This record gives sequence, C-alpha cells and structure tokens, in this order.
Amino acid sequence: MAATSTDPVERLEAALRVGAPGPSRRMLIIVNPYATTVSDRLKNLVVYALRGSYQVDAIDTEGRNHATELCREAAREGYDVVVAFGGDGTVNEAANGLAGSDTPLSCLPGGRANVYCRMLGIPIDVVDATEHLLRLADDWRPRRVDLGRVNDRHFVFSAGVGLDASVVERVDAHPRLKARLGEWYYTWTGIRTFNRRYLFRPPRLEAEVEDKRIAGVTAIVQNAAPYTYFGDRPVEIGEDATLDSGDLSAVVLRRASAIDIPTIIWRALSRRGRLARHRQVEPFRALQRMGVASCDSRPLPLQVDGDYIGEVQEAEFGITAGGLLVVA
Repeated sequence: MAATSTDPVERLEAALRVGAPGPSRRMLIIVNPYATTVSDRLKNLVVYALRGSYQVDAIDTEGRNHATELCREAAREGYDVVVAFGGDGTVNEAANGLAGSDTPLSCLPGGRANVYCRMLGIPIDVVDATEHLLRLADDWRPRRVDLGRVNDRHFVFSAGVGLDASVVERVDAHPRLKARLGEWYYTWTGIRTFNRRYLFRPPRLEAEVEDKRIAGVTAIVQNAAPYTYFGDRPVEIGEDATLDSGDLSAVVLRRASAIDIPTIIWRALSRRGRLARHRQVEPFRALQRMGVASCDSRPLPLQVDGDYIGEVQEAEFGITAGGLLVVA
C-alpha cells in the first residue's frame, strides 16, 4: 500500500472533487500570502476545489487592515460568505470588516494556532477544512456569535494588555522564527521578555470593573475559551465565556515574579489546575465592560487575537452580543 503524503498540496490534488455544476452562493476568499502555511499553489488548489460549490473570488491582502477594507466592500457588494484564509490576525481583520453586517464569516487555517477555526469547529488541516466548506454548501446555517471590543477594535476570542502583548510584539517582529518554531518560539520569547521587562519595574496598570479596582501588570480579556493553544493543548486563562454567552471573562495578574511565573504556566497548561485560583490572579466572569489604564504614565502594549496593535494609555473593553454572523 502506498504511503499517504503529509504535504497539504499533494493531498488536495489527490482528494480534489468538483461538486455539482451551477453553484449559486458567492464566496470571497481573503488570503494572507504571508501566513505560515499559505502558498500560491495551495491557494490556487483551494480556490479551484471550492469553485465546485461556490462562485469564488480570491484576493491577497497587501498590508495591515487590508482585509478589513475588503470585507466591508464584500458586505456592500452582497457576497454570501467571506472566508479568511490565514492566521487568527487575518480572521480578526475580516471580523472587524463584517461586524454588524449580514454577510457571514468563515475561515480556512493558514496560521500556526488557528484558534478561531478550532472554536468554530473547522478542521485545522487545510484539506479537511476545504472539504468541510464544500459540505456547508448543502447545509447552510449561519449563526450569530459575540464579538469582544477594546477601544475601537473588535476581537473574536481574546485581547491582552501587558506581558502577553509584549511577547506577541516581539514574536511578530520575527515571522520566520515564528513560522519555524511555533509555540516553542513563543515560550522562549516569553521567558526572555519577562526577564528583560517584567522582572524589575514592570509597567503597572489598574483594571476597573464596576466599583472594584485591581492593580497589576497584565490584563487578559476573553470572548471565548481557550485563550490559545500550545500545540494541541488548550491554554486556559479566563473562565465561562463562550462565543454566544453575551459576556466576557478576564483575569488580572497582580505581579509577575520569578517565583510565581512557573506555577502560573503550569496552571494555564494543566488539565487539573485552574489559573483563576492562583494567588496572584484576580478572575472576573460575566463581564460587560472593563477599563484598564496605565498607573505610571508608561504606555501599555496591546494585542488582539494574537496580533500586536500598538501601545495605549487606556483600554476600554466591552462586548457586542451577536455582533458577527458566521457559517461553520
């Protein structure tokens, strides 16, 4: 028996099946050509396969926020679905362009973690995901899910201010190492960033929820769980929020010391431990809003859905219930 290839392009070529003629739904595929697993050959095969069940157009993004602009135009032009083919950053930009519209979003995995694909139940193997989208053409059931919000930016699963955003900033600065080493590069960068910036005199912040104020060094807010994945293992931070719960979960890390970090990492990755019960973590559930502000005039790094978007003095988090239509 011949061995099965592990190359997604070869697998897609071998498995390619063209569906019924005369597809009626219009699909726009927004491709991030710099995503970890995306190539021109793979993109062309995916588009060709999907044309068996959809009227497909495909456009490559050309820079930051281009996907948002393309999605706004797609909603105006009446596309039946927009597919984000890239990592979670591409999905985030697409969601910001489709927020509040009646055009649903779907996605194809092209990044390293593909957190939102997993949340929606879309396979993280691109061949399996393409076949999944082909089957959806005959089982078309769009649904509303929530969007998180920080300042003027929506997020689909998580956002953070502080240490996690500093790590994302440094990882994003080295895309080749990010693609090559994946979660291990995040781990190494996290340790290095902690030692250089958060071990002594870290940027301080204050989180405000209703009448409660908590000082700390990091705040993470989630629209759904998990926070991310380490390989196949979910990293659990906030608790209880789901894609359609109508609320957020959050944690505030009061301090980041060399003593605390190992036990924080263990609880985040453990199937038994709960990060919310760590002595340096203040958990919040069923949130509608949270304010975060710098305590010492130093700007705070901010990330949304695993993409670094800059520094802020203040971050106002909220929830847009049912703000996005998805099909998965």
